[in-house]
Amino acid sequence: MPCRLCASGNNAEFGAEMLVHFRGLSNLDKPVVWLFPKPLVCLDCGYTEFTVTEAELRLLREGGAASTADYSVR
Repeated sequence: MPCRLCASGNNAEFGAEMLVHFRGLSNLDKPVVWLFPKPLVCLDCGYTEFTVTEAELRLLREGGAASTADYSVR
């Protein structure tokens, strides 16, 4: 798939771990949400995109209330 920014075909998919923090002082007590995306990185311009799984998206909607059972093994 060509890059959406520069149309280059020189891209690669990587594994990643990401912590999402909810913004603002009122959210300091909320737990972080772990994401494990597979970002597609354009190796020419650096544009990157990834998709959040349905389980991760649910955690983001619910404000990070999660247990380890909420994550499926990939």
